[in-house]
Amino acid sequence: MKIVEKNCDFVEFRKKFPVFTYESFDYRLTDCGISFSFHFHIGDEWHFRPASEIDFQHVPFLRNIPAADLDNLIFHIGMIELISYWKPTCSPLVEIKPYKLAENQIKWWKKLWYNGLGEFFYINSIKTTAKDFLWINSGEKELTDFEFQAADNFSTLVPIGGGKDSPVTLELIKNGGRNVIPLIINPRGATLNTVKMSGIGMEAFVSVKRTIDPTLLKMNDNGFLNGHTPFSAMLAFYTLLIARMTGISDIALSNESSANESTIPGTDVNHQYSKSFEFEQDFREYYAQNVSDGFNYFSFLRPLTELQIAKLFSQMTAYHAVFRSCNAGSKEDIWCGKCPKCLFANIILSPFLSPEKRIEIFGSDLYNNESLETAFEELTGKVPIKPFECVGTVSEVNEAIQLAIRKFYSKEKTLPYLLSVYEKWPDKPVSNSLHFWNKEHNLSMFYEKILHNVSGAE
Repeated sequence: MKIVEKNCDFVEFRKKFPVFTYESFDYRLTDCGISFSFHFHIGDEWHFRPASEIDFQHVPFLRNIPAADLDNLIFHIGMIELISYWKPTCSPLVEIKPYKLAENQIKWWKKLWYNGLGEFFYINSIKTTAKDFLWINSGEKELTDFEFQAADNFSTLVPIGGGKDSPVTLELIKNGGRNVIPLIINPRGATLNTVKMSGIGMEAFVSVKRTIDPTLLKMNDNGFLNGHTPFSAMLAFYTLLIARMTGISDIALSNESSANESTIPGTDVNHQYSKSFEFEQDFREYYAQNVSDGFNYFSFLRPLTELQIAKLFSQMTAYHAVFRSCNAGSKEDIWCGKCPKCLFANIILSPFLSPEKRIEIFGSDLYNNESLETAFEELTGKVPIKPFECVGTVSEVNEAIQLAIRKFYSKEKTLPYLLSVYEKWPDKPVSNSLHFWNKEHNLSMFYEKILHNVSGAE
């Protein structure tokens, strides 16, 4: 990703637009679920009213939830949504009008925003610190937490992203005897097809339609600051609302141990910060203190590496034709075959799927694509900075390549281009992650047993 020099703009925008305001939120229950919107503004010049609608379709949901519970949950969704609307100007003061935030809450939000925007600051060459980038003032109305006891102890909410990870979570939990309720934000081909292939039923999932205010897109087109925001943190707060409305306490994410690795070695810049175990721990502590301690948000795949997950997914052949991890091709529901994400998916599956099968999935032999050499060097650690994508660790990538060469290419006289380049490199790292088990996780004994039995962990 191209680094741009925007620090001067950052300084100027903060002078010109010193205050960002979270003015209000509104919601209403509908026949199918709930809809809500927010009012944010930067001074009097820029107003934003993003909206979301949750459709439970044929999934039963509770209609007699106390208003105070919904107020708390939707207010917090606004707190995470506002990041996208704050970042064009990075106003130094954020005023939160709906509720009062305690000092420990302000500290928590500043940590999330700063770390979740680490890539944004880096890409835009913004020079700031965790202490100075933001001040938060809040209102006087007290925000109260609430009691929540699951009405459904037999179901698990599973967010579906369209890639290889969520089908693994979905299938293993389903086969473990739980009723799985898929959850999709802005459904598209890959996410819908994942639900279809699961056999759960095309109306037995929760759909979130999240709409971006067009004013933000206008600002992006007119030279204001732009960049990555912590999507998974946003998803986390949506899952709490959906859990409360369905009466389901267990929320199983599909974030693996690899998400903990920094994108830039020796720094805290991590494209996947809100998928990390650090964020998971922080989030669990935050909602227990400020929302409700009745929820159980955890990553089912946290004990495993990307390579272990890829091995499990390689056996789930029903999903091979429909999964998509490519961000560039997401709107068209295709693998673009030209980006680091496509190359990584090809690499991590290459020890377990034949070259012919991978060509069938990705449309071409990505190991033979010379234009991907730079991405290949970034993924393997030949150059220090990884792609700003949700990809595995450098050691996992190298292990996958070495396993693939031994299994499928050892008798080949001529290797595909990228593998021939790789074979010429000295001092390639060696690891063994196929028997790994990360003990830093939040799985109950029930979920841990399901995963450990199929993980290959020692």
